[in-house]
Amino acid sequence: MNDMVIPILDWQRFLSETTRAEFAVDLGRACRDTGFFVLTGHGIDAALIDKVFQAADTFFGLPRDEKARLDIRASGTNRGWAEIGTENLDDTSDAFDRKEAFNIGLDLAADDPRILKGEPFRGLNLWPDLPGFRETLLTYFASVHRLGVDLHRPIALDLNLDEAYFAPYLDQPLATLRLLRYPAGGSDGIGAGAHTDYGSVTLLIT
Repeated sequence: MNDMVIPILDWQRFLSETTRAEFAVDLGRACRDTGFFVLTGHGIDAALIDKVFQAADTFFGLPRDEKARLDIRASGTNRGWAEIGTENLDDTSDAFDRKEAFNIGLDLAADDPRILKGEPFRGLNLWPDLPGFRETLLTYFASVHRLGVDLHRPIALDLNLDEAYFAPYLDQPLATLRLLRYPAGGSDGIGAGAHTDYGSVTLLIT
């Protein structure tokens, strides 16, 4: 079996007129051949990323009762806290996922017409009572959303489409920002079962 190497792509190459076309080709090849790539030069502030990880640590360190007030199962809109053992991503396995998560989406007001109409996955974000938590996550959500939208420009070029082809479909995202914690050790489950993601692009930072 051949060793699979995950390509490393520098986003700054797409921002340069002399290398943007080559970047689009390399991105398309990575998506088709491995399905994964490492993106460098993306421009998301390292200090913001640190704040997100700190916010995640603080939230997951809260007592269970405080997190349970934000239970994702009660929201009905894929927002809130998912407790360890409540998800099973691999529907061919009996093993539960040994992880906990916290989800937010596009931040909408209670009187937003999409919420009032009951559109699927449109709802209020649920927030813990933690100073700066909401602001940090919303800033990061906006930054990653912009990057995700921009990544569709080379994707479109690789598909021989107009560079802006996908833009009209990405301005009101159903995208989810998911904080995850995988507890160490344990033999009573797996971190996350085999699965495919929804949407078009998953951006993962570790």
